[in-house]
Amino acid sequence: MIRATATIPFSNIRIIDKIPRLSDLTERLTHKLRQIRMELNSREPHRMANGTPQSSHALITDADTARIRRRAMRYLEQLHNATGTQHLPQRDEALLTPLQGGLPVARILTEHEADEIAAALHAEKPWIAPATEVVWHGLRASVRNGLSGLRFDPLVLVGSPGISKSFWARRLAHHLEVPTTSIDATGEPAAFSLVGARRGWGSARPGKLMQTALREWHAGSCD
Repeated sequence: MIRATATIPFSNIRIIDKIPRLSDLTERLTHKLRQIRMELNSREPHRMANGTPQSSHALITDADTARIRRRAMRYLEQLHNATGTQHLPQRDEALLTPLQGGLPVARILTEHEADEIAAALHAEKPWIAPATEVVWHGLRASVRNGLSGLRFDPLVLVGSPGISKSFWARRLAHHLEVPTTSIDATGEPAAFSLVGARRGWGSARPGKLMQTALREWHAGSCD
């Protein structure tokens, strides 16, 4: 059975297509100002000392040009700030662009579906019943509360190697139809793996949770 999904916002960023270049914007503003002044000039002709009409190019002074450039720069700065991506390199902004409409999360529509998932997990690994029960209650509560996705308490499975802790997590992801990711706390810095390395580090990158969301185009995962 294909699991139902709902789309949730992924980020507050705003992608603006085709932000104009400074040169193009100043040219457009200059052209518009020239049009306005030529229209005014046609109503009340301004004549030079020799009695000839003023040139259209003479309608724009050096002071006008400087003022137009300052205003164009302020406008572009505000436009970039409004996107929320001005601090990102172009590569990262390109990764986020397809996700501006949100990302899907898995959901279940009835408590009966929660019962079926819990029963399947328990049948496969009955000795991990306490964890299965936590998930079961969380899935049923997600339906009752009308949540867009699924929610259950975070779990830490403690036990000796080989008792299928990781296998149980992968089976849970299979039944929920969500992607998985793994973090080896003994072989890599766990904090950096979760939240990523901040800008300024030579190896700056998003954490594994974000990497999974970007790779799978899915906002939910089992870790």
